[in-house]
Amino acid sequence: MPRIIAGDLGGRTVPGPPGKGTRPTSERVREALFSRLDGWDALDGARVLDLYAGTGALALEALSRGAAHALLVELHGPTAKQLRRNAADLGLADRCEVRAGKAENVAAQLEGQEFSLAFLDPPYDVTTEALESLLHTLHPALTDDALVVVERSRRSRPITWPTDWADDGTRIYGETVLQFGGPVREEEA
Repeated sequence: MPRIIAGDLGGRTVPGPPGKGTRPTSERVREALFSRLDGWDALDGARVLDLYAGTGALALEALSRGAAHALLVELHGPTAKQLRRNAADLGLADRCEVRAGKAENVAAQLEGQEFSLAFLDPPYDVTTEALESLLHTLHPALTDDALVVVERSRRSRPITWPTDWADDGTRIYGETVLQFGGPVREEEA
């Protein structure tokens, strides 16, 4: 059962989804990830999008650390229901929205939402090509200075960021690879 590491809800546990084998981001990787996000000042007041939410550990950690709002997208209906219960139990229902559906379909409906932080932690069977396509679909829903974090297995081919996006680096933690990137700010272009 994932545990929120720090912030207002630090130490609280998050019940996992019923009857579904999820692969939550390990506590070690989350700690490293959020240390980096804190260093970049990417959390305070952020509008977070967590595609492929699973346990919701990434978005819930972001909310605990100062994000203003989070949208969690999860294909598996019972898991989405559990995410809603978890948000309510943690007192986050007013700052946390859960949508059941395919990441690609929901992303296509988000134009103009202005998310400043997005997590893409798909199941292993989602191809690199599908993720690269999803980044293009997602672009209109992101702020000009949004940060996107893609979590994959070390065995997966790394994504290639769209041509008008910055590559903000890659970190490897055992079997987990985190890639950081996002749209290039207009003044940087």
